[in-house]
Amino acid sequence: MKNIYILLLFLVGNLVVAQQSKSNDTTTNTIEEVFVTANKTETKKAEMPVAIHKLSKKTIEETKATSMYELVNKVPGAIMVNLGNEQHSMAIRQPMTTNSYFLYLEDGLPIRPLGIFNHNALLEINQFNLQNIEVVKGPTSSIYGPDAIGGSINLISVNPNLHPSFKIGLQADQFGYRNIAASGSSTFGKFGVHIAGLYADQKDSWMTYSDYKKANINAKLVYQFNNKTKLIGTIFNGNYYSDMFGTVNEKAFLDRNYTSQTDFTYRKSEALRTKLTFEKDWNSTSKTSITTYFRDNKLGQNPAYGIKWATGQTTAKGEINSNNFKSYGALIQQIQNINIIKTEAVAGFLYDYSPITYFSNQINLKANLDAGGQTVSNYENLGENGVKLADYDSEVKNVAAYIQTKTKLNHDLILTFGMRHDIMDLSYNNYINNSNGNQKYESTTFKGGLNFIINKNVGYYINYSEGFTPPGVTSIFRLKPGTGGNTGIPADFYYNLKPALFRNYEIGGYANLITNKLTIDYAFYLLNGKNELLNIRQADNSFDYQSAGQTRHKGVEFSLNYYHSKQFQFRIGGTAAQHTFVKFDVSAKPTDALKNLDGFEMPSAPKWSGNSEITYRPNWFPNFRIAVECQYVSSFFQNQVNTVKYEGYTIFNSRLGYKWKNIEVFTNVLNTTDKLYAYNVTRANAANAKATYTVAAPRTFMFGFQYCFDLKK
Repeated sequence: MKNIYILLLFLVGNLVVAQQSKSNDTTTNTIEEVFVTANKTETKKAEMPVAIHKLSKKTIEETKATSMYELVNKVPGAIMVNLGNEQHSMAIRQPMTTNSYFLYLEDGLPIRPLGIFNHNALLEINQFNLQNIEVVKGPTSSIYGPDAIGGSINLISVNPNLHPSFKIGLQADQFGYRNIAASGSSTFGKFGVHIAGLYADQKDSWMTYSDYKKANINAKLVYQFNNKTKLIGTIFNGNYYSDMFGTVNEKAFLDRNYTSQTDFTYRKSEALRTKLTFEKDWNSTSKTSITTYFRDNKLGQNPAYGIKWATGQTTAKGEINSNNFKSYGALIQQIQNINIIKTEAVAGFLYDYSPITYFSNQINLKANLDAGGQTVSNYENLGENGVKLADYDSEVKNVAAYIQTKTKLNHDLILTFGMRHDIMDLSYNNYINNSNGNQKYESTTFKGGLNFIINKNVGYYINYSEGFTPPGVTSIFRLKPGTGGNTGIPADFYYNLKPALFRNYEIGGYANLITNKLTIDYAFYLLNGKNELLNIRQADNSFDYQSAGQTRHKGVEFSLNYYHSKQFQFRIGGTAAQHTFVKFDVSAKPTDALKNLDGFEMPSAPKWSGNSEITYRPNWFPNFRIAVECQYVSSFFQNQVNTVKYEGYTIFNSRLGYKWKNIEVFTNVLNTTDKLYAYNVTRANAANAKATYTVAAPRTFMFGFQYCFDLKK
């Protein structure tokens, strides 16, 4: 009832605005942002039947984020969970999860190939290289393919300047974090170049065993043959190493005992991505682009999340793994305007070939217990025990074709239709049981939507879209708990995992309620999942994977922006959502008390979340800004059987800065009130299971300096 009431309120408000606007033809439109993510071509927001949000270059520059979560959390309906040292999970139309239901793109091309999702992919990003960020909420598989389920985040890189420019910045906090970032750009005749670099280093932070280093460099080269033809080349190289301090138990959390349970876990990454795109405008109605690309990623880790320990035991298990892949691919796309039927069509063909090698070796750990013997003080690494949890190589071939059309049925009604067919062909050699074979996943996904443009201030849309994602390769070849090794039971794997399928039903709209001052966006959605991959946490904190259930995700997302004047701006956005197991069988064993999760709420799924911010730029103090931001996350269940909740949190961040000529100084105060809170809290389903806390940082003062040079001709 509450959602229906909100919808009626929005609709009535929009109709009032529509009637007022009809009598005032001079009204200025502030809704007409241009996006590229939803349709793969520049499209006005009013003509897209999706919930989409853009973080502008100004927002990126003023936020001065050291980690991507500081930016993404400004998007209504998004929670990017900070796992420390730029590691992260995500929640967009999903609970907070590491599952492969989010697509991360650079300039429209996925950062990872199909089947090799990494929930930490955004730690590779350099904010100095971003022009803007576009976030589409809901499935976009009909144009971008698998993994585009809960949301798609497109990171759009900076283009070369027409004239020489240079920027350098330094940032530091009181907990040992430092970074230096620089970028330079110019155009020389027909040739333009933009280069951005970042080096970050953290030592002796608030949490023990949490040092990390990151070094990135990005380059974009553009050669403009003429005003209709150009060649664009990009290259990224990044290196990352982090101690992985993991979670803490409840007592350590409440005592603010920021001591890691490990001093041996780590994550290290080397990434190289290159892309070359040829673009040709044949005429005003036809445009072709051909992109070839190459990826080379090496990821090695001794993950804190891989530790398996049962309550009261003095021993535990861990793992060391390595996941390496290369990708060779091509994407051909044609944009064609068919004026006679007022239609724009986008069609494309993708081929991606990605060979992979992976191994995971088990290690023995000693668990030193706290007083009482119910929680762990710290673990000691005793070395590998000879058990292989995974050992395989594989080749993933992804072939896809898509088409999307946008037709203006009349001046205020636009029809969008899209479809895509994906084939994932996986051949493998599994060295644990000396087997080889082939797995094939195939799907056709559709999208259809209508935009109703009431006038230039008010519009609605309805949308149906589908999403598809196959199981991740690392999940398929994971040794099932209790098999292989020294168990005496033959090794068993997850060959029977099914692709997850989603159907999304959505209605939304926008309105310019007070001309150039007050705007709103909203979307109501129902996202039904089938074969959604579920990680069932076992008593020893290991996971059993299943994809045999039905889930339902429903909610409302909204944003409101109020521009009182050039001095005062206010925004608020968020979501009210519910994530539920509809039918989910977790065990067929007669001895197991838990047979299914039908009707239970999904864990780590807050019903309410929001982010608001007020910004003040005083006339009496030019070039000064101050902003106060509030992040709210409501309570959520810690386990799948809904017996224990975490209370959630409300925190405040403040940011201020001052520019003098080419110099800017700034200060960000994160967690301004020094609140004790955790980004996520999880536990197994057993009655005696203990909670693990992903603890958030205490109050952090980030100081920075930036120098910009811009020589206009």
